[in-house]
Amino acid sequence: MQVVFEDNHLIAVNKPAGILVHADETGDRTLEDMVKDYIKIRYGKPGDVYLATLHRIDRPTSGVVIFGRTSKAAERMTKLFQTHAIQKSYLAITMQRPEPLAGKLTHYLIKNPETNTVRAFNKIKNGAKEAILNYEFVGQVDRAHVLLKVDIVTGRSHQIRAQLAKIGCIIEGDLKYGAEHPNADRSISLHCRSMSFIHPVQKTPVIIKAQVPQNPIWREFEPLIEQEGL
Repeated sequence: MQVVFEDNHLIAVNKPAGILVHADETGDRTLEDMVKDYIKIRYGKPGDVYLATLHRIDRPTSGVVIFGRTSKAAERMTKLFQTHAIQKSYLAITMQRPEPLAGKLTHYLIKNPETNTVRAFNKIKNGAKEAILNYEFVGQVDRAHVLLKVDIVTGRSHQIRAQLAKIGCIIEGDLKYGAEHPNADRSISLHCRSMSFIHPVQKTPVIIKAQVPQNPIWREFEPLIEQEGL
């Protein structure tokens, strides 16, 4: 776990793939647990540490996760997330180029709780939630690996994974959405690269960026990511 932003009100970390953000039925140690331990040790805090989980990213996904350190900041940040006032940018490695190379996707998602997957539809369905994202082709390092930049407008569960799969751009390693093979570390090649917003207390612009995972798949793209200023 790498801390990428920290002040008296917020703390943001670069979540490794494979770590849960918040507790579930598995009982596995969570990112929330790790951040609480970090704060307790760094600041010598006795007893329980206040920490508000403001949002989540999927377990096999890596990247920026922000927590609230005060109730005031947490309440205000929650409103920013709810009103889509936080710009969230992802990088995804897919197995195919999109057509066209850049565009806006609008789908309607229905969740299957038995498989913990969502299905994307082109038309409105009863009980479906609207999902909107913008994508653009960044580059390609070989015939099999394509890098896309994805900016999400809505914040739906599995949104990027389902929407890209719907247009034939399956994220590498994402077995749930059609990948043929898993990644060696069981991750999927989806990384929350950055979040930007107006600080809820200080009212200043904040840009938080997380380094891509240091595995062979992502290292191939690092020069391109730096060159493009992503």
